[in-house]
Amino acid sequence: MATKKSNTIKLKFDSARNLAPAPESKSAAKIDPRYDLFINGKFEKPLSKKYFGTINPATEEKLSEVAEANQADVNRAVKAARAAYDNVWKKMPAKERAKYIYRIARMIQERAREFAIIESLDGGKPIRESRDFDVPTAANHFFYYAGWADKLEYAFPNRTTQPLGVAGQIIPWNFPLLMAAWKIAPALATGNTVVLKPAETTPLTALKLAEIIQEADLPPGVVNIITGAGATGAAIVNHPDINKIAFTGSTDVGKIIQRAIAGTNKKATLELGGKAANIIFDDAPLDQAVEGVINGIFFNQGHVCCAGSRLYVQESVFKEVVRKLKDRMETMIVGDPLDKNTDIGAINSRQQLETINKYLKIGQQEGAEMYQSSCSIPRKGFFCRPTIFTNVAQSNRIAQEEIFGPVLAIQSFRTDDEVIEKANNTPFGLSAGVWTDKGSKIFNMTTKLRAGVVWANTFNKFDPTSPFGGYKESGYGREGGLHGLAAYVNIV
Repeated sequence: MATKKSNTIKLKFDSARNLAPAPESKSAAKIDPRYDLFINGKFEKPLSKKYFGTINPATEEKLSEVAEANQADVNRAVKAARAAYDNVWKKMPAKERAKYIYRIARMIQERAREFAIIESLDGGKPIRESRDFDVPTAANHFFYYAGWADKLEYAFPNRTTQPLGVAGQIIPWNFPLLMAAWKIAPALATGNTVVLKPAETTPLTALKLAEIIQEADLPPGVVNIITGAGATGAAIVNHPDINKIAFTGSTDVGKIIQRAIAGTNKKATLELGGKAANIIFDDAPLDQAVEGVINGIFFNQGHVCCAGSRLYVQESVFKEVVRKLKDRMETMIVGDPLDKNTDIGAINSRQQLETINKYLKIGQQEGAEMYQSSCSIPRKGFFCRPTIFTNVAQSNRIAQEEIFGPVLAIQSFRTDDEVIEKANNTPFGLSAGVWTDKGSKIFNMTTKLRAGVVWANTFNKFDPTSPFGGYKESGYGREGGLHGLAAYVNIV
């Protein structure tokens, strides 16, 4: 009987993997062979005269080359942003600013298919995720903050708000378009101007957004988008005419930024790393919980700051949950990000794949038991099979350090107090998840977990109206919702 059941499951797995390819056509996306810097409403050649390539991580083929901004280029962008702030944007009636932000949102919707394709080509994420999450959520953030632009007196009752000035914004490579929306929309709604730098491995959707900003007739200099690597970001952080730094990225870089702005008048929001605990109690709906765990760690190849990368399962259901997880992992398809059947796309870069593989070795050396899906992966490109570790100790590096890949460390627990202590025993505090049938247990856990966002019986749910951010080494400040407005104003 066991053999028959096993064969039935195997047939289902095989049929899932042998689905006919369903690739999204690239024809809807136009990628120029070269992109310059977007400064003062125009694409300008870099004073550095340097360009660097951006590649498709699934094929290792060059997609385009983009300008590398130096200190002089950053100066140009900041000067344009300051002039636009002083002469146009802060003087413009709020309801007029709202119209521009709303127009950008509508234009993102109109070009949603193109944005989704480019996001998957440049970043490696499955087209289903780009199409159904990244692009719509980015548009929704512009819609949401367009609505607040002329209602700040209701957002901050009995208080007067003033914009900060010029915001320097640095975004990561895991959600390029969405992170740009998170940063730009509230800044514009509150009357600030922007100098934004996308990550060097995923600059293309930010540059496409620059095209939309140009087409929307946003006054020149209100949003400037310049490309480059760490040196460009450092030039923005250290520029004396920047009033606010908004950074999403690694904890190590966040600490560098914090030291750099210490003693200055610059405001900052830092959204940094995470090592989220996802907790399953024995009274939870296990099939639903397993699906939530899969989404929590394998969404966007695990390239998510709030990924549920630590799983705690109550001892009485531990073996059952692990078995269900392994069965579910076997159905997942790793491959071409543009194929609509793909569940897990390409790792963003060779460097990140090397980091993930380093942790896979570390986990095994520490004595943990590794299980990977038996799926095939493409020979070319940067790919990693979904991976879980059992027999994990709380002190293991794979349970303490952010891997930023499709790797899950699993531990068991017996009592509420034990799992709260384990979940909070981390330098990070960005997110957490709780799976249980009892509302009282949810409230008990969520009040004691030291995380900025705690999901109950779900995971990775985002909304423009809801604030997001962390504690401890996960950074400070909040983005989204009313909290996202507060980060860009002086309140008097």
